[in-house]
Amino acid sequence: MAPANLQLALFSSIQRFACVTTLVFCGLSFATWIVPAAISSERPPNFVIMFIDDMGYADIGPFGATAYPTPHLDRMAQEGMRFTDFQVTSAVCSASRSALVTGCNHRRIGFSGALGPSAKHGLNADEVTIAEICKQKGYATACYGKWHLGHHPKFLPTNHGFDEYYGLPYSNDMWPYHPGVRDLPMAERLKRWPHLPLIEGTQVLNPRVEDKDQELLTKQYTERAVSFIEAHKEKPFLVYLPHSMIHVPLYASEDFRGKSGAGLFGDVVMEVDWSMGQILDTLRKHDLHENTLVIFTTDNGPWLSYGDHAGSAAPLREGKGTMWEGGCRVPTLMWWPGKIPAGASCDELASTIDILPTMAALIEAELPDHTIDGKDIRPLMFGEADAKSPHEYFCHYYGGGELQAVRDRQWKLFFPHQYRTMAGRPGGTDGIPTAYSQAKTGLELYDLKSDVGETTDLAEQHPEIVARLQEAAEQFRQDLGDKLTDRQGSGIRPAGRIEEGDELLPLIDEE
Repeated sequence: MAPANLQLALFSSIQRFACVTTLVFCGLSFATWIVPAAISSERPPNFVIMFIDDMGYADIGPFGATAYPTPHLDRMAQEGMRFTDFQVTSAVCSASRSALVTGCNHRRIGFSGALGPSAKHGLNADEVTIAEICKQKGYATACYGKWHLGHHPKFLPTNHGFDEYYGLPYSNDMWPYHPGVRDLPMAERLKRWPHLPLIEGTQVLNPRVEDKDQELLTKQYTERAVSFIEAHKEKPFLVYLPHSMIHVPLYASEDFRGKSGAGLFGDVVMEVDWSMGQILDTLRKHDLHENTLVIFTTDNGPWLSYGDHAGSAAPLREGKGTMWEGGCRVPTLMWWPGKIPAGASCDELASTIDILPTMAALIEAELPDHTIDGKDIRPLMFGEADAKSPHEYFCHYYGGGELQAVRDRQWKLFFPHQYRTMAGRPGGTDGIPTAYSQAKTGLELYDLKSDVGETTDLAEQHPEIVARLQEAAEQFRQDLGDKLTDRQGSGIRPAGRIEEGDELLPLIDEE
């Protein structure tokens, strides 16, 4: 393991990425890097997807962080591509994760919000995951980290195409030490939050995760991912690495605690950066780097009410739990030496739902028979001349099925709804949040190309754009419904449900 003090030494020599100068837009031609849309080789490419929890747009060096070092992610950006307009479908855990692993808008597959220990639903067996796409071509597949798509055995990764799973079934704050119950007697806490389990496969490995266990999660997930790559280096593999961090409560291993100079938050981000360094170094060590696509992205923006234990979405507006850009635009890097142009930046609209169909195209696997919402973004990823986003329109649902916003490549239209905000106030300290205020937006239009911070409503100046996006919204409502207008939607498929006779994951709800 690279020691933390080495990262600090490297920090002083690494140039921060306020912007990328090698290639400004995906649409610019850079002929020496352009490759055919289809990859032809004897062995199909490997895939590694690192998915961070609650990371803000400005929380790593390539997107503006300066308070702590992220040398491995900086290098990943130098050798790969930044996606500066990369979107999640909803700014909350389970909904966002369901979209990534299935290539579908979360509404289509019956997801919303964040599943907790009392949930009796999860990912439907009829949905096709990124792992099942890879299985068509004989891949070894593994998931290490936070799943959050149902905690009962039928919903866990090994029943959805992954050969191995090790991690937490849901968020690391869903335990009896949650700030919302910390002042109650333990017996009362456990009525709401049972003890947090650590799972291997479909079995509980540790029924009572404690502080000392959380401190080791990032390290353990990483070590397992490295071991899996080394064990399967002779065949194609997929590693899905959805880290539990940097979701609160924050934990770092002893190697990183106190090392960032920017508090516990900086320490935790440094360890996530170390994790990526371990992955990239392992790929280089085994000469796999030129045949592996590595993706770094996150599930939503920062949980702003946690203050010094939350990150920054600057220059974007708001954060997690809202469909302002600070909640749904996430820092994203893609790395594939010799295929993805080095030092490149793409400002075209793309999304986590595009990962599955892009992977399928790269390995010539069949897409599911049912509808998916993602698009093949190989032209963007490979920096092809004049490549544009394949999404004519993109929708943002939140709040149990509210269509809160619709956008195209430039314009974003909000529909009247309530949202939470810190209203310019600082968040909490030391892991204890402060309360949000409630605000309301009207029918508002923003030009994301010139006003990424969504500061100036242009609805009155551009009624024709408002009308066009309203028409697009109506198509989404017909397909995916809308709680705001009491629409059901004809294209929604049910989530999986616990049925009589199904095995249940045992949770300890007593002292």
